[in-house]
Amino acid sequence: MKPAKLLHIVGSGPAGLAAAQTALDAGARVCLIDDNPAPGGQIWRGGPAAWLEPRAVRMWRTLHGHPNFTHMQGAQVIGCVDANTLLLETGYQGKTVAFERLVICAGARELSLPFPGWTLPGVTGAGGLQALIKGGMPVRDRAVVVAGTGPLLLAAALTALQAGAHVSAIVEYQRWPRLSTFGLGLLARHRAKLWQAVSLFAALRAIPYRTGARIVAARGDAQVHAQGYAQGHDILRDVVVATCAGETTYPCDFLGAGFGLVPNTDLARALRCETADGAVVVDGAQRTSREDIWAAGECTGIGGVDKAVAEGRLAALAALDLRPSARDLPRLRASRAFAALLDRTFAPDDALKAMCRPETIVCRCEDVSAASLLPHRDWREAKLATRVGMGACQGKTCGPACGFLFGWTQPEARIPIQPASARALSQIE
Repeated sequence: MKPAKLLHIVGSGPAGLAAAQTALDAGARVCLIDDNPAPGGQIWRGGPAAWLEPRAVRMWRTLHGHPNFTHMQGAQVIGCVDANTLLLETGYQGKTVAFERLVICAGARELSLPFPGWTLPGVTGAGGLQALIKGGMPVRDRAVVVAGTGPLLLAAALTALQAGAHVSAIVEYQRWPRLSTFGLGLLARHRAKLWQAVSLFAALRAIPYRTGARIVAARGDAQVHAQGYAQGHDILRDVVVATCAGETTYPCDFLGAGFGLVPNTDLARALRCETADGAVVVDGAQRTSREDIWAAGECTGIGGVDKAVAEGRLAALAALDLRPSARDLPRLRASRAFAALLDRTFAPDDALKAMCRPETIVCRCEDVSAASLLPHRDWREAKLATRVGMGACQGKTCGPACGFLFGWTQPEARIPIQPASARALSQIE
């Protein structure tokens, strides 16, 4: 009797969980690797004890305790030692994991666009703010503003509201005509999404919703050093936003500034999978340019949870040489149509570059301003001259920002793709 096929999956968000459930249902063995302490990724954050999403609960019931399921949680993939061996750090220990079939469900990162004051303590991405609150950060009776563009603003605002925060305003960059077109698009083809949007607006009806508005600056206050912040480091006091009617100031303790997401392609690039337009290139069966690696979810293009689930299931089936069911492909097409609608509506345009002034810090690890980057022709030249991207984040935040501001392309990923301890690296043979 031949042993069951073994499928390695990196990432336990919706795509990874869907791939794992599909593979187990097909009789395969699964090793799910994730750096978070609990499954679910950024969208279903919190783990089985906190999930309200029925799909996540159903998937976990299939996986948890299954004899063919191995869950490596708290294990960060920091690269690869050869074409078919992943390099992991877990508990400050180095570890190698060989694979024959790999599904990459690496998710995405927030796109952070610089504006004056965006480096102040209290300013985060909209998704980052939501994750911090879900992780237990207290915001009760604190003032919160969410600003930028996209549906994530509404979700972050609702999370803050439910945690007891006073949400002063939701600041949406797009204007009502474009938002109305988006609503008509939902009505035409994505009724469930339309209902979600209506439910969100109903829950947030008491909060001012400013459209056609952009951030001018976040401003700090130096009178809070007694709270333990290092001297000379102000924390957030308020945010100034501009509309066609003028500027408005909103006092806030927390500002969640979200301008969309960027596919996480680090591992795929380290494994020499082809990328294009910032995403992992896959075929109709989610196979990458390598025969033994598939990819699913936000790392192949931003599209939300339904696209991630559909692609995760398809990737697992293809990796096991199985065909999709009659319902899989229509679901995938619908989810990708929604992704395209999101992109047409909320993709940041060049006018948002005006938020970044010459003196604005772009690389917050190395304190590199926009003015010092402007004379350079590309990412490599700027990096050599200014140290942009050479700090702790290794360009994961300022790299996409420079891509938006200057049109620069980042070079190929280098090992380690995540910050790793010298102890972990030294244990690799």
